[in-house]
This record gives sequence, structure tokens and C-alpha cells, in this order.
Amino acid sequence: MFDLDGTLLDSDAALLAAFEANGVAIEDVTYGHAVAAEAERLGLTLDAYESAYDTDAATPFPGIDELLAVLPRWAVCSNKHPRSAVAEFERLGWRPEVACFADSFDWEHKRLGPVLDLLGVSADRVLMVGDTTGDLVVAEEVGCAYAWAGWNPRTAAERPDGVVLARPADLLGLLGGGLVDR
Repeated sequence: MFDLDGTLLDSDAALLAAFEANGVAIEDVTYGHAVAAEAERLGLTLDAYESAYDTDAATPFPGIDELLAVLPRWAVCSNKHPRSAVAEFERLGWRPEVACFADSFDWEHKRLGPVLDLLGVSADRVLMVGDTTGDLVVAEEVGCAYAWAGWNPRTAAERPDGVVLARPADLLGLLGGGLVDR
């Protein structure tokens, strides 16, 4: 299971540009929140933010397309607005088995429980990959394994504790090593 922004997509610049287009100082933006909550915290409407977001700006991190092509099952759990997320998935040709976005969680912070239910799997059979402490927290809440998307330079610079994957292909070693079932 993957977070989307900052994990699969190199989207920091695109996310910041949408806030900046609405007059928000870049240094005021923080990562890992539900998009509605962050927009509200910064004095914006969700619609104003979403209207300024360029769905063509974010690109997959190097190695992500190749990783997704070999995974037999994968899902996305994201705080992103569904309109922009779906547009990005269509542009990239991505077809996760399950994808839940901010609207799936009543515009509050994402939760893994509903995604696990849709997948029909228990938490002990899932590895969550993310780039923020918020991603780690949702994994811990359900008791699933977690790995940091260390290919994101922002995440790598923070030097988080735990399993940090240097590149997307490193995930295959975790899966092949029996951490979770493929």
C-alpha cells in the first residue's frame, strides 16, 4: 500500500505551486495532512486550492513505474483530492487495485482500515510505504509494517528511524524477504 504525494509522485513542487498561486508563503506549508485541513489552516477554500493544482506537474519518482509494473497487487491511501489524483492516475496509466483519497475519509486524515477492508486483507499482510510521519501513524494504528520512501529527498534528509528504502526497487527485497506476502 502506498501514499501518493511524496511517495509515488514527486509532487512537492506541484503542491507548493497551488498554495503559492493562492498567495500562501511556501514556508508556511507543511506535508502529510488532509488537503482540506491544510487548505483551511492556510486560509484557503479547498476549491481554490484544487483549482490551482496542475495535474500535469507531478511526475513519478525514478523507478516507480517499473516497481508498479511488477507488483501483483498494490493500493493507494492518500490525503489528496480525488479529482486531481484520478487525473494523475489517468495521465500515468496507473491502475491500483484500490485507491482511497480524501473524500473516502470525510476530508479528514486518511486511515488504512477502510483500504484494508476493500482489499480484503488483514494489516499483518500489508506493507505501507510513505514519506511523512502521518503515513507512519496510520500504519501503526492498524498494526501493519511500514517503510519510508527514502527516494524522496525531503524524507531522506530527515533521516527517519525504521526501514528506509533508498530506491523503489528496494521494496521488492522486503517483499521477497517474507516481510509481507506478495
